[in-house]
Amino acid sequence: MEHIISLTIENKFGALSRVAGLFSGRGFNIESLSVAPTLDPSISMMTIVTSGEERIIEQILKQLNKVIDVIKVVDISESEYVERETALIKVHTRPEDRAEALRIADIFRANVVDSSPMSYTIEVTGDVRKVQAIINLLQPLGIKELVRTGRVAIGREPTRTASAQSRPLAKVN
Repeated sequence: MEHIISLTIENKFGALSRVAGLFSGRGFNIESLSVAPTLDPSISMMTIVTSGEERIIEQILKQLNKVIDVIKVVDISESEYVERETALIKVHTRPEDRAEALRIADIFRANVVDSSPMSYTIEVTGDVRKVQAIINLLQPLGIKELVRTGRVAIGREPTRTASAQSRPLAKVN
């Protein structure tokens, strides 16, 4: 089963390699990895997508909590979350295929971010299924190059209860 693990980690030299080393040293595969600083530049958020049985995921989470630079570990896939991925797709466009490439990009609300007489570079953002679907449709046109960011995810806030919804909101001055 696939799991999305979110790490809050100190933004220090070697922190990423220690986390990656933990996975490779124990034979775990990282399917996707994304890391960037948060609002506090001394802290980064890392999103790791991996697969495995519950026992293995539990072992991964315990080992991640032992890494010296790790502040917090959360298996986001255990609750409601929002995920996104971005892809840049360079498509070979013969004159007869240019309109079709633009039509596909439009259907997926993707953007053409670069254009030449022989290619379009299309940027698409969405969940994994959306990104894979546009790739599948563009493949017959001839994909020259493909770059994917890997997924980022964030937990959803719990919805308000019915009683909380009926209370008036406080005024803000």
